Amino acid sequence: MTPSTSAADTRYFLYEVSGLNNYKQPANDNYTTRPIDNVFIQVPYNRMNEKMRSIMRMGGTIVSIRPLTKNLPQGE
Repeated sequence: MTPSTSAADTRYFLYEVSGLNNYKQPANDNYTTRPIDNVFIQVPYNRMNEKMRSIMRMGGTIVSIRPLTKNLPQGE
């Protein structure tokens, strides 16, 4: 028998996240850094809470969460 895949195992969500800079602010206040644009992270349903906590620990802010849907070509 093949194991069945539940709907929760195949669902993915797209997190839009702001505030994740790839570099640290210099100690000298004379320098300014340009904030990096929002990033998009694809997250499986069963790891949503874990990823939310990880983003918060890194100083990011989740701007939006959207479900990802499969876009199958016409006729399939």
